[in-house]
Amino acid sequence: MPGWQTVLIVAALVAAAFVLAAAWRLWRDPYALIRAEFARERMAAGLARRVVDVDGLRWVYAEGQARDADAPVLVMLHGFTGSKENWYPVARRLRGRYRLLLPDLPGWGESTREGVAGHGFAAQAARVAAFIRATCDRPVVLLGHSMGGGIAAVLAAREPGLVARVGLFNAAGVRFADNQFGLDVLAGGNPFGVHDHASLAHYLDILFHDRRALPALPWPAPAILIAQRRRDAAFEQTVLDEIGRGPEQFLPGDEAARIRQPALLAWGAHDKVIDPSAMDLYAAAIPQAVKVLLDGSGHMTVMEQPDAIVDAIEGLLAAAPFEQGAHA
Repeated sequence: MPGWQTVLIVAALVAAAFVLAAAWRLWRDPYALIRAEFARERMAAGLARRVVDVDGLRWVYAEGQARDADAPVLVMLHGFTGSKENWYPVARRLRGRYRLLLPDLPGWGESTREGVAGHGFAAQAARVAAFIRATCDRPVVLLGHSMGGGIAAVLAAREPGLVARVGLFNAAGVRFADNQFGLDVLAGGNPFGVHDHASLAHYLDILFHDRRALPALPWPAPAILIAQRRRDAAFEQTVLDEIGRGPEQFLPGDEAARIRQPALLAWGAHDKVIDPSAMDLYAAAIPQAVKVLLDGSGHMTVMEQPDAIVDAIEGLLAAAPFEQGAHA
């Protein structure tokens, strides 16, 4: 019995030490809890975490390998206040069928923020082009959500040799019909700003129409997230000044008329951020684009209806090349 008692005491001490170590780590780095959840979701989607230096910038991205070495490469760009994790529900459903690259754009997520000059559509499109050259050996299928959609439109127009096909999901970059979000941005505010529990709830309400798709935020995740968003407030305001109120705010829509590749436009019918009228404005510039309007979905279509998004992506991949002379 004394032997078993000793074992139990040692086990209890080890468990206590583990709890204390975890508590100490969270005290030093509270966001580690959220990163751990992101890592769990990444592994569930069959993705590996990668890091690459491109032109002096540190890119962190998730990568999924294809079973077929000749499979298309899909690059997925997130939106404003987002990160690569927004695309995980879609990536999980595409697992093994394509090579998947989900980067944190410079300034966002785990990628470099310090020393990055400008976060407008043109600057970020040029950086994504450099990222693609550094990580891909063939033209890619470029998919962009929200701000990432605006970046994707600019890049597809300016670098057709890098982008074989393009998908824009709830994409920013055109003068859509007035809604409260757009009016608040034009007035100089940040309707996505988070500084307390009420503003966090408001932020999620703007993003999601289908409440079942809301990310789980068990205690103490909300407080950790709120603290992080407070620290990011000045950066977010700077980016909004560039993409929402500056000279480049409608650059993606202007550049879209030069897109010749097969294209996809997908929107949530209940989008409170980028009004669905934006889809028709993009379609007028990209006549070859297939339009998909998702009822029951808001701005976060890639999280709210990932099955429908995957079906739309498969349609894009199956589309015949657009005839050059058919574009006005």
